[in-house]
Amino acid sequence: MAARIIANLIVMGSGILGRAVFQAYRQALANASKSGVAQETMQNIRRGSKIMAEPEARQILGVTEHSTWEEVLKKYDNLFEQNAKNGSFYLQSKVHRAKECLEAIYQKNAQGTPDI
Repeated sequence: MAARIIANLIVMGSGILGRAVFQAYRQALANASKSGVAQETMQNIRRGSKIMAEPEARQILGVTEHSTWEEVLKKYDNLFEQNAKNGSFYLQSKVHRAKECLEAIYQKNAQGTPDI
């Protein structure tokens, strides 16, 4: 008899707890959509999935395919500092993304070339 009562309490309690968690989740989503947090998060996810292409990165930094990594770093440092002084965070982030893109390409090329 006691086991039956305990089992009923556990089942009822878990049902109540489950509904409360679900209701809290729905309320959190509603609050996030009102404040714009959900939309901002989705925009950040979409932005993160867009990887910069190599030609765009080279154009932003003003380097050619034959430029050395040291030249790329000089251009990056110069443009990054200029945009830091003038306060253009958007351009500064584009310069940073361009450097990241080219860095991955230069690293891949360095690993692909055999040492002679």
